[in-house]
Amino acid sequence: MKRRTFVQQLGMSALALGTGTLRLDNPLGRRPSHLVTFSFDDGFKKSFLEAARIHEQHGLSGCFNVIASAHLPEFVEPDDYIKKHLMGDFDTWNSLQDRGHEVMVHSWAHNNLARLPEERAKKLIDKSLDYFEKHLDGFKRKDAIFNFPFNASTPALEDHTLAQVRAIRTGGNWDVNPFPTAETRRLSCVIYPRPGNGDAWVENHVNTFLENEQGGWLIVNTHGLGDEGWGPISAAYLDKLLGRLVKLAQVEVLNVTQVLDKYA
Repeated sequence: MKRRTFVQQLGMSALALGTGTLRLDNPLGRRPSHLVTFSFDDGFKKSFLEAARIHEQHGLSGCFNVIASAHLPEFVEPDDYIKKHLMGDFDTWNSLQDRGHEVMVHSWAHNNLARLPEERAKKLIDKSLDYFEKHLDGFKRKDAIFNFPFNASTPALEDHTLAQVRAIRTGGNWDVNPFPTAETRRLSCVIYPRPGNGDAWVENHVNTFLENEQGGWLIVNTHGLGDEGWGPISAAYLDKLLGRLVKLAQVEVLNVTQVLDKYA
């Protein structure tokens, strides 16, 4: 698997978010206090390519989580927000990976695995990992992050998955992850709880996170750009937000694998 590390340490700056202007002072060379990951779920081809382009403009590597079977003819659309004709295939995902972006597993068919019979859910998890190993160049499940659909899991499903992969992302009773250690294997995220544009919601969460002096690792999970997917954000807003964040020495914007590689 090809990966690039894009580390932003561009000095002190000011970040305007919400209604005020936030300034965090931190000397150059010190470990950043706030890590931010923007992850995109499902596999919307147009949105993922545009989000990748925007990340690249700022010297960043995106985080893209793909439904393994979404491009196949037999894929059944699970809801009104995941449309078969909008989904990319593994030629697209291999291309994004070759450009330095993270492409990871978001289940086989976007079932709520916690609501399925346990053995059926385990088989679907295994099936998605098998498919990625066959179709995503260089993919090894032991290095993978499995992103549970709906952030829904059970202890048994988590244990089954963690026996095979590096880490999982699922629901949790925490919004901000602590800085990772060698023991970090379960990740949580914040996700816009409604359909419709999520720009203001993302802005509020990022602002709140940066105002917290304790810092940590915020994973902001969304889906598409524009009008694709559940709770999409606008491309213009993503571009503007990343442009602000990379100017802060206290903030580092990385995908999940980069964070674990660098700080775990």
